[in-house]
Amino acid sequence: MGLLASAQTKTELQKHYEAFYKEMRNQGDVSGVINALTHLNVISPSEQRKDTLAYIYANDGQHMQALNTIGIDKKDSDSDLAVQVKAISLKALNQPKRAIEQFQVLYNRNQNPYLAYELADLKIQTEDSNGAMTYIEYGLANAKDDMKHAFYERQQPYEVSLKAAFYNLKGLVQFNLDKNNIDDALTSINKALEIAPNFNLASLTKQALESRKEPIDPVKTEK
Repeated sequence: MGLLASAQTKTELQKHYEAFYKEMRNQGDVSGVINALTHLNVISPSEQRKDTLAYIYANDGQHMQALNTIGIDKKDSDSDLAVQVKAISLKALNQPKRAIEQFQVLYNRNQNPYLAYELADLKIQTEDSNGAMTYIEYGLANAKDDMKHAFYERQQPYEVSLKAAFYNLKGLVQFNLDKNNIDDALTSINKALEIAPNFNLASLTKQALESRKEPIDPVKTEK
């Protein structure tokens, strides 16, 4: 009788929190959704439900909580959603090497220019210029004209063509590979600006590169 009563109580609780979860979703109450899913995971653990909870945490900017929910290790059994959460959360927490592992898993499962950009950007951060260039070349060859990438270095976020974003990365990598050949890097940055004249980050990169070029000595020029 005790076991039967316990089972009934558990079933009733699960039904209650399932209804609560549905209502919180309808209301757009993120805290309520997190609360409901947490209780449901305790009552009836589920990998799918845990992945969903981690995704909601990550989407709300709570990246540490997201990783505490599903962990940080690379696992072949992880769903695409779990890997995505790990990748974006590790990147947000400034863990580029660990983030690369997760983005690489996503890329291996479904190659596309968006993931290539993330990998190229992260490999630049970890000083793997040759590795970054591989993904940049893939991105330039496969990015479509309607693909966009968002930037947030200004108060007002903005979007530019993904291809322009790749050209900006290419300029950075070219400079990192050969700091004496700034002209090649500037050529790539200029291509980025031709595609997206409003590309503020590329403009800043161009200014930084031009400032590193040796000024022309007028005395040597006259000779």
